[in-house]
Formats: sequence, structure tokens, C-alpha cells
Amino acid sequence: QVQLVESGGGLVQAGGSLRVSCAASGRTFSAYAMGWFRQAPGKDREFVAAISGSGLSETYAASVKGRFAMSRDNAKNTVYLQMSSLKPEDTAVYYCAATYLYGLAYPLVDEYDYWGQGTQVTVSS
Repeated sequence: QVQLVESGGGLVQAGGSLRVSCAASGRTFSAYAMGWFRQAPGKDREFVAAISGSGLSETYAASVKGRFAMSRDNAKNTVYLQMSSLKPEDTAVYYCAATYLYGLAYPLVDEYDYWGQGTQVTVSS
């Protein structure tokens, strides 16, 4: 079992930056690939970024590539999502997720086994 707790969400102006974090329980954190997803009101949950267990492989949604950066610190059982040049359309609840799949970064919701409760990110225009 893995428990995930997101933090760091908040209100930011367009063009600003924000970093959200996700702390995971368990002693085998490096065995899990991790992902960030987001869900805006009335929309489906969508992929944002993912990183492999080793941290050597990353993938990003086209809408955030070049603006967002995902990283992980396996010693701290934590993943991060650094968001820059934020836009109002980035407003959503951001969720981190963990998957037993290993080796690559995985972009599909159905590939993930554990989810956090989410953290709200609001970008004002």
C-alpha cells in the first residue's frame, strides 16, 4: 500500500510559478513510477507529467511541456511538480499517482494504482 499526500497548491497570478509536492509512504518508493494529473471542473482527469522510478525517464503533456518540470527525491519519498509561466487554463485540482509499473514514465490514468487526495491550483488572469 502506498499513501500519497499532495501539498503546495494555491492561488497565483498568470505568468507566475508554483511548486506542488507529493509525499509518499512506504519503504520502496523508488520502485514506483509516479505521475501528476489534473482535473478542472466539468472535465475529465488529464495527464500532466510522469517520471520513472529511477527519475531517468520523464514525459509531459504537450500543453505543459517547457513550462512544467517533474522531479523526485527518492531519499525523501517525494515528487515535485515545478510549474512556471502559469496560465488560467492550468487551473485545476492536481493529483499525484503511483504505479507498480517500472522502468518508464506512464501517461495513462488507468496505469496508476494509488492516488492522492489532490491539491487545488488556481491561476488568476
